[in-house]
Amino acid sequence: MTETKTKTPVPGWYGSIPSDSQPEDPYSGYRELRETQPVNLTPEGQWRLSRYEDVRSVLRSHGAGMRQTNGMLPGQTVEEPGRGQFMLLQDPPTHTRLRKLVSKAFTPRAIEGWRPRIQAVTDDLLDRVADRGEMDLVADLARPVPATLICEMLGIPPEDQETFTNWTADATHGLLTVRGIGDDALRARVDSAASNLIGYFQNLIDARRKNLGDDLLSVLITAEEEGDRLDPLELLSNSVGLLIAGFETTIGLIGNGLTTLIKHPEELARLREHPEWIVSAVEECLRYSGPILASVRVLHEPHTFGGYEIPKDSEVIAMLAAGNRDPEVFDDPERFDVSRYARELSVPDHLSFGGGAHLCLGAHLARLESQIAIGTLVQRFDDLELVNDETEWGLSLFRVPGRIPIRFRANKPASSAA
Repeated sequence: MTETKTKTPVPGWYGSIPSDSQPEDPYSGYRELRETQPVNLTPEGQWRLSRYEDVRSVLRSHGAGMRQTNGMLPGQTVEEPGRGQFMLLQDPPTHTRLRKLVSKAFTPRAIEGWRPRIQAVTDDLLDRVADRGEMDLVADLARPVPATLICEMLGIPPEDQETFTNWTADATHGLLTVRGIGDDALRARVDSAASNLIGYFQNLIDARRKNLGDDLLSVLITAEEEGDRLDPLELLSNSVGLLIAGFETTIGLIGNGLTTLIKHPEELARLREHPEWIVSAVEECLRYSGPILASVRVLHEPHTFGGYEIPKDSEVIAMLAAGNRDPEVFDDPERFDVSRYARELSVPDHLSFGGGAHLCLGAHLARLESQIAIGTLVQRFDDLELVNDETEWGLSLFRVPGRIPIRFRANKPASSAA
């Protein structure tokens, strides 16, 4: 039998170099990487996959997960009690068990019940700025929509939302520090934010146990499946984790989506003419300018991609944004088209919500919030104009704008825009 010879990698960045700041256009670098080195070993020892089929394969693979085969997260030398307990950082069977207990609150039916509230919040926010003719898309819409909803879902009082916004932004970077990435200052900021969130949630959980309601936190407290329940640490970790996971990425989706639409006035006009395309438009925003550019997996067994054998326990960076613009999969992938997912022809799913066991639990909520926020603004406000040519990015682990000042002309009151 002929033995298959594997290729020897030549480490390099190949046009796509990591940066501490968000580049305005990372996609040209992703295109070069995908075209010249689609299976890439970086100079830092991580592997990157940039073709759609390779990315989808590693996301869906049972032979890959979040932890090494010794049970540790990459970068960890010892298991730290209480760190990395959120289900996003777990592998089966622990992940399967936790997700099953939590998922009841995130079914499409459960999320659809929030539609009237999301619409009311959006209308109120736009009412506040309609007469000004200018607004910050982040501060006035993209941040308060998911902040209000996730806080209301968890039963957190409105007066605490601003504080939660700051804590959550800092705590999000904990996804890096549990992997041993980042300096002492970042870790201190993460630890402080996490400590504040944990203390707040512990008090909230204690109060809710005595007076259960219909909020998400009460659902988590009472969640039970086949006699199994969340223990106190799991309840606390996953309450904090759900807040973090359901917050910043949706800010990025709404903010990036509206920015992309404004930069493509022909597509904005098409969406305004066909408001029924809003579902398709949000999917295209996720494909074209989604807030999560890449996702990390750890191989639990050796795997060959493109002739390169990647060893067990290797970290593999699945380049979601690169795969989302793969011309082998998407027709004219560099073109932003709000009707792409509204056609009768079958269009491949984008990769922006991940895949496999870790497919984003909050995908239905993020979609609905974005469809209502983006769709309502587009119908109510005309002559949308970005004040700045380049985006002012926030201090986020994800691709999340910090400010997006715009000018506009209001044309419809809330009552006729719904």
